[in-house]
Amino acid sequence: MVKTTPAARPVNPRFSSGPCTKIPGFSLDMLSDAPLGRSHRAAVGKAKLKEAIDLTREVLGVPADYRIGIVPASDTGAVEMALWSLLGARPVEMLAWESFGEGWVTDVVKQLKLDATVRKAPYGAIVDFATVDFDRDVVFTWNGTTSGVRVPNGDAIPAKRQGLTICDATSAAFAMDLPWAKLDVVTFSWQKALGGEGGHGVLILSPRAVERLESYVPAWPLPKIFRLTKGGKLIEGIFEGETINTPSMLCVEDYLVALKWAKSVGGLTALIARADANAKAIADFVAKRDWIANLAADPATASTTSVCLKFTDPRIRDGAAFAKAVAKRLEKEGVALDAGAYRDAPPGLRIWCGSTVEASDVARLMPWIEWAFEAEIEAQAKAA
Repeated sequence: MVKTTPAARPVNPRFSSGPCTKIPGFSLDMLSDAPLGRSHRAAVGKAKLKEAIDLTREVLGVPADYRIGIVPASDTGAVEMALWSLLGARPVEMLAWESFGEGWVTDVVKQLKLDATVRKAPYGAIVDFATVDFDRDVVFTWNGTTSGVRVPNGDAIPAKRQGLTICDATSAAFAMDLPWAKLDVVTFSWQKALGGEGGHGVLILSPRAVERLESYVPAWPLPKIFRLTKGGKLIEGIFEGETINTPSMLCVEDYLVALKWAKSVGGLTALIARADANAKAIADFVAKRDWIANLAADPATASTTSVCLKFTDPRIRDGAAFAKAVAKRLEKEGVALDAGAYRDAPPGLRIWCGSTVEASDVARLMPWIEWAFEAEIEAQAKAA
């Protein structure tokens, strides 16, 4: 017989991996200072955008000589701007271990038609960085949002390298320690990193990336939305609050609220600790059960934000149907929303454990996962 439903429920059942849950205590009243109906080019709009850039630098610890720009089209827009504007000057290596990394491979190989070296790892693993030639331009995700694995550190990236490192860090920023000296381009979207509203991306460039932009002209035409230079010089305004196209000042205000919350709880160190504690609550639960496991094969590469789980019980006949049924039960009970695995990933659950999630909610969810698992095992047996 299935156990009775657990007594405690998560206060906030939002475990989506993007858009992620809002900061604790969020209310729409917090956005009352947004300059709605004003031009983003007016003094008040520019000031808000500049404040967002400055607070991003402060909270993430971005070096003073790195440029930070707010760009359109979320993290995808930021990555595409980097790929189309920077690649082609040197040989390229593409590293992929999940669906978004695979997407960047497609862009570079099939759209830009570059003869890139492609290194892939299956879901649950990452590419061996010891095999990567960093004298080439290297493109990779820091954290595999759909596969639950991450680069453990930047030790394998040489400080003295000829190529650029282009890092999609959208599910790592504000929850993991990014080694800025090893990264030339970093992108993220605040809808994932801090639970902000979607549609905007952040593009961070090292001095080496700026030098490339100012000394190299790609062979292909660049749409206006991708152009970062004019007359061979960086368009500095993009990195001072003069965005390429019209941003939502409501979304910018929402990001500012989240950044100020991040500062109030202790900055990046505290944000990393919050994500680590959330992921540990799941790891401790999984370690004591033989019917569920982390998708990450190596604990050293296990994500602390997009934690991906797989069901391993031999009684399960159809893994995909079983995992979907468990996720559906959790949603029906109102204890975990959007907790199913990504559509291209192996069947299972994906629980967002980023900095805006409370560890107490993760802990309360764990007994519900066990309850849903047992209920589905019983339902499967009855249907046999």
